[in-house]
Amino acid sequence: MDCQQASQLLHAYLDGELDAVHNVEIKSHLQSCRACGAAHEQMQSLRRLVDRSELAYRAPVSLRQRVRSQLHHTDSPRIVWWQQPRRLMALAAAAVVLLSVIGIIDRRWRRDTQVAVVDEVVDSHVRSLLVDHLSDVASTDRHEVKPWFNGKLDYAPVVNDLAARGFPLIGGRLDFIDHRPVAALVYGRRKHVINLFCWPTGDRGHDSTELKQSEQNGFHLVHWTQGGLQYWAVSDLNAVDLAEFARLVQETRTEPSEN
Repeated sequence: MDCQQASQLLHAYLDGELDAVHNVEIKSHLQSCRACGAAHEQMQSLRRLVDRSELAYRAPVSLRQRVRSQLHHTDSPRIVWWQQPRRLMALAAAAVVLLSVIGIIDRRWRRDTQVAVVDEVVDSHVRSLLVDHLSDVASTDRHEVKPWFNGKLDYAPVVNDLAARGFPLIGGRLDFIDHRPVAALVYGRRKHVINLFCWPTGDRGHDSTELKQSEQNGFHLVHWTQGGLQYWAVSDLNAVDLAEFARLVQETRTEPSEN
């Protein structure tokens, strides 16, 4: 990690929003880089200063007494809000605007979350190739790879050997995506490596088996959800072959069972 990357992630690090891998990387960088370490200390000092109670303004006693007296004032006849049509219409309009804003925020949050997941999936794929750590359990036997995950995850990933269809199983490993440990199943296609990540969606009733294809930094990705799990396949393999791989996984998978 260089200084530019560290500066971009520093606020998220202070807020505890980074995943485990980036958290370790930036912590190591701060220990070795005097400039970034000083910036980190300045941010921490600023936060401590802002949190000091003496910086908060407290209303004078006289103002608080006037507010209380107005709250208890009963000279005017009381009119409830539903007896005022203009106020009712204003409240209804405000509710519509609020719901619209909430919808916009929710869509943007989902989009930003999806973008972040794509980044993590591609980064994990590249990291597995760079550090030569494709598998924690290297085997072409699904009956050896699948049981290896028992006790390591709170769900059971579906493992299939697709060697007869041109996509042999290579092994499996644990990875960390979307703030949780996930299963990474490794397959091959000629000289190409395919990482297939899967983890629970949290909503089994809204599966979307439609294959959603994308590309990032020269890597092709295919995403879908099925049986309460979301799947991400990523590789430098061409988009057509990767989509074929995804369809084979969909066709041959079996329903996962909780550990």
